[in-house]
Amino acid sequence: MVSELEQRIADFVRDNELLDSAGRVLLAVSGGADSTALLYAMCALKDRGILVAELVCAHINHRLRGIRGDQDEDFVVEQAEKLGLKVRTRRVDVRGFARKARLSIETAARELRIGGLLEIAEEHDCDCVATAHQKDDNAETVVQRLARGTGIRGLGGIGPRRFFGQGHIRFVSPMLCATRQEVIAYLKGRNLQWRDDHTNADCTYRRNYIRHRLLPALQADCAGSIVEQLYDLSRSARGYYDLVCRRAEEVWAVSAQFDGERVVLDCGRLLAEAKPVRIELARRGLDALGCGEKDITQEHYDRMLELAEQSTGGRRVELPGGFVARREYAGLIFERAHAEQEPATTEGVEIEIPGRTVFGRYMVEARILQAKDRVDSRLCGNDNGFVERFDLDKVKQPVVVRSRRDGDRFIPLGLGAVKKVGKFLSDARVPSDARRKVLVIEDCEKVIWVWPIRMSEQAKVTGRTRKVLQIEITSTPRPDEGKELER
Repeated sequence: MVSELEQRIADFVRDNELLDSAGRVLLAVSGGADSTALLYAMCALKDRGILVAELVCAHINHRLRGIRGDQDEDFVVEQAEKLGLKVRTRRVDVRGFARKARLSIETAARELRIGGLLEIAEEHDCDCVATAHQKDDNAETVVQRLARGTGIRGLGGIGPRRFFGQGHIRFVSPMLCATRQEVIAYLKGRNLQWRDDHTNADCTYRRNYIRHRLLPALQADCAGSIVEQLYDLSRSARGYYDLVCRRAEEVWAVSAQFDGERVVLDCGRLLAEAKPVRIELARRGLDALGCGEKDITQEHYDRMLELAEQSTGGRRVELPGGFVARREYAGLIFERAHAEQEPATTEGVEIEIPGRTVFGRYMVEARILQAKDRVDSRLCGNDNGFVERFDLDKVKQPVVVRSRRDGDRFIPLGLGAVKKVGKFLSDARVPSDARRKVLVIEDCEKVIWVWPIRMSEQAKVTGRTRKVLQIEITSTPRPDEGKELER
């Protein structure tokens, strides 16, 4: 006979299509009350033919509790074997990982646990991973997010279905239909044992503080069940969020550009949407770059949207995890906060003509050609180099290469009037990151080339030109950039 809780789980799985088409399900079992109930309830549904998927049991030993943690592992193995299930265990070094990655113990444990479960699921061809989250866990999650600042998506709490990693293995929570009290009653009703983790009573951990102190205080002033009310709030928030996502998907298709390194959102289209859609588009921009959402708060989103509303570029918002949002012309840009490029020395280096000259990370090659010679095939440049040609008689040697300085002026080709280099770059809508890489080529009287943007009108080749000075400047990647590409 199926118990009341088992039937409720079966109905919840069916109504939310959690295990549709799943051939094999990995059960994440820690040995605690919730996961032990998940283990036995899912096996009961399997035995009665209500669940058709094959079940595999997995346990992640965090190595935080010494012999007690090892006993938890032994307990899970024993229970799984008693039920005739395959069981796989994995041990992870949470403390070492937390120290190395500068994470809290809670966050490090979660990341390693999810990673371990994904690896086991892939190794055993499991379509999904079932976790033992229940309504009380959801309530704690919602309150925790409220405490640090959240939006509609955060109010959705723990969803019945989530994706991690590459997204082809889904995580499901079949017991979100039950409270912790109902889980304990189920275990006692079946005379089942479980393992207690003494660290769950330690209120120095934020979640434990919420569980043992904050939620009981809220419950004292609540007419109904605070856990049930937060669960209803989460369901409503997820329904609303689904509508937001549908609209965001449509806008993303026509307003976002992603080149693998940065995301650019069209501010005009972004600002035409309701605020929840704007926030979702910003979230998707960060997610595309691999920015974790744990430390991104509502305040961060508000600041990003304020940035999009500003008409001036060059401003930025620093984000957790080494990411940045910045406004540039009509776009809101998300990218990694790369360290500012160190400027090349403003002290000029004389270019050897003809010959090769090294300037920082650049190679400058100068050649003298006869005007009657056909244009060098390299004038188109290459992936990291640009070539320009000048009338040699109009160039007053020596010629120097240097970085840009405030107050630099030149006569851009085709304009015929002196213009500040900074104003020229701004009017030409050159992105700020590209401006930092601009070099100046000057002779003893004037700037002849703002590399790689525009040469000077005063040194252009004409029909009267007798000899041509051809200069090619090639940038070479830094050693650390090469390593980054390899990764």
